[in-house]
Amino acid sequence: MASPGKKAFALRLDPALHAAVERAAARDLRSVNAEIECLLREALARRGVRVGADKDEDER
Repeated sequence: MASPGKKAFALRLDPALHAAVERAAARDLRSVNAEIECLLREALARRGVRVGADKDEDER
């Protein structure tokens, strides 16, 4: 069950990708879910997308 304030959804991953995320999560002492969230935040930051920003600001 999702934590309060978190959106729950199903995610289908290639098994090899999931295994790589599991290894990264273990290395960083995180859950797989926390690792995916961290990776998504890092990827969005590299693209200049601010989490929580208005939709209109992020559209290019």
